[in-house]
Amino acid sequence: MTTVATTEMVASQRDIRLDFFRGIAMFIILIAHIPWNFLALWIPARFGFSDATEIFVFCSGMASAIAFGKAFRTKGWFIGTARVLYRVWQVYWAHIAVFLIVASFLTTIDSTGAFEKAYANAPYVVPFFDNTVPNLLGLLTLTYVPNYFDILPMYIAILVMMPIVVALKNLHGLAALAFVVMVWIGANAGVLWMPAEPWSDREWFFNPFGWQLIFFTGFAFMAGWLPAPPLNKWLVILAIVIVLATIPFAYFRILRAVPELKEASTAIQFFKAKTDFGIFRYVHFLALAYLGWAAAGPGGHRLRSTGAGLLARLWQVILKFILKVGQQSLAVFVFSMVAARVIGFVLDLIGRTTLIVWLANLVGFALIVGVAYLAAWFKSQPWRNIPEART
Repeated sequence: MTTVATTEMVASQRDIRLDFFRGIAMFIILIAHIPWNFLALWIPARFGFSDATEIFVFCSGMASAIAFGKAFRTKGWFIGTARVLYRVWQVYWAHIAVFLIVASFLTTIDSTGAFEKAYANAPYVVPFFDNTVPNLLGLLTLTYVPNYFDILPMYIAILVMMPIVVALKNLHGLAALAFVVMVWIGANAGVLWMPAEPWSDREWFFNPFGWQLIFFTGFAFMAGWLPAPPLNKWLVILAIVIVLATIPFAYFRILRAVPELKEASTAIQFFKAKTDFGIFRYVHFLALAYLGWAAAGPGGHRLRSTGAGLLARLWQVILKFILKVGQQSLAVFVFSMVAARVIGFVLDLIGRTTLIVWLANLVGFALIVGVAYLAAWFKSQPWRNIPEART
């Protein structure tokens, strides 16, 4: 009884750290997707094996434990599965909409004939326009997944696995663990993968059978299946060593300057591969996550500044924005995929001076914050609180 109660408590309370780090990931993802954005040279992916994608997927696993865990526990496996499939339905149409909006935007620009650059020649949409009829079916069946549009399909596939993992956990905790690990091994062995296009052997850039490992790690922590790690100075030191040790094998400037390190980085490519989620990415992310967890403090209390100065008040405003973005991550992510293309087009028109690029990124940040607040407003269903008009 105690274990069940603890699990329910852990999985039903929203953690400020979850929203904070998921919000940070959304800002990083926007930076990474704006074409020729020099700020992308300073995102975490440049200095280690893992990046914002791991943050997003790990936090999505944690959020899923909150969103779906209670349904599985209180309503039963069948209703919990139905709840998950409803989310799959939402994410599926979000994926289709993003592709069609971006593709339409690029072709509309080209149709004006006012620009020398052919935007519809982007590699992630060319096959669609070259052979639209079969690729439209491929888009709808997720057998045609261009690289720029690959995160949401990966998320969909992992969500579909969730009822299986929960059912196995209900049988025995080790059964769920064995399933997750064996599926991950199958992905890295090249046995389990999803075709990205019907005319080649290319697989989804994010293999869901590999990436489910990080998702269900986050799910297990938030659901109470795994205990929180102890706060220990030796673990902190070990995590710091892991993070620092990966920099020479990841930072492009070091790799350019030291050929031997570049050769070593190439030699360990299998272990840090992004598509199948290599083991070094997992270890690197866990080290970063542990440091972030330790730095935030119990309950994330260090994130909430208690000072009264100007900087403290400014941080409170920034924190509020970050948390709101983290709470509405799907809406923000979908919008940012489109916004990044629009911002890139504007930068092509007006140039990419340092000041302009900074301003473009800040405008992008403001837009995703606005979208987060708008999404939260719609979810609150304010029309229900408006009194009926008298006739």
